[in-house]
Amino acid sequence: MEWTRYIDPLLQGCWVTIELTVYSTILGTLLAFGAGMGKLSHNPLIKALSVTYIEVFRGTSLLVQLFWLYFALPLLGELIGLDLRFHPVTVGVLALGLNIGAYGAEVVRGAVQAVPRTQYEAAKALNFTRTQTLWRIALPQALPEMMPPFGNLAVQNLKDTALVSLISLGDLAFRAEQLRNLTQDSTTIYTMVLFMYFGMALVLAALMGLLERHVGRWRHRRR
Repeated sequence: MEWTRYIDPLLQGCWVTIELTVYSTILGTLLAFGAGMGKLSHNPLIKALSVTYIEVFRGTSLLVQLFWLYFALPLLGELIGLDLRFHPVTVGVLALGLNIGAYGAEVVRGAVQAVPRTQYEAAKALNFTRTQTLWRIALPQALPEMMPPFGNLAVQNLKDTALVSLISLGDLAFRAEQLRNLTQDSTTIYTMVLFMYFGMALVLAALMGLLERHVGRWRHRRR
C-alpha cells in the first residue's frame, strides 16, 4: 500500500520528537522548581532573577526564543569572541525546556503557597528550619497539587516540539514536510502525523497519570 512507504521516515521523526520531549521536560521541571522556589525566596537577588526569567519566557513567543537561540546567539557570540553555536537538538531542548520551565515555575509557586498557613506555623512551633519546613511540610503537600498542571504542560510541550522543524531538525513535523514535498500526498501524510501526535500525547498523558497516582500514594504514606 502507498502509505506504508511513509512509516519508516515518520517513525524516525517520532523518535527525535520523543527525545526532545523527554529531555526538555526534564530540564523544564528542574527549572520550574528552581525558579518557582526562587520567586518565594527572601533573597532579593534570587527573587529578581527568578521573576525576570519567568516573565521573559512567559511573555515572549517560543518560536522567537527558538530562533534567537539558533540564529542570534551565535552572532552575539562572535561579537564577544565566544563560540555559541549549538547543535539543533541542543537548541531545541534548551528552548522548549526554558519555555516550559517558566510556566511550570508558576505552578510550583502556586502549589507551595496553597499549603495552609497553619502548617507553617506548626513547623515553626516545632523549631523546624526553613529547609526542613520546605522538605518535610510544604513539598509533600504541594507536589500532588502540581501533578495535573505539570501533566498538561508535558503534553503541550510534546506538541510544541513541532516548531523545531523550522531550524531543520529532523523531528516528526520535519519528516512529514519532507515527504509532502517529495510526494505531494498531503492528505495521507498529515493524517498519519495527526494520529502519531495523538498517540504520543495519549501515552504521555497516561504516564503522567500513573506518576500522579504514585505521588498521591506517597503523600498518604507520609501522613
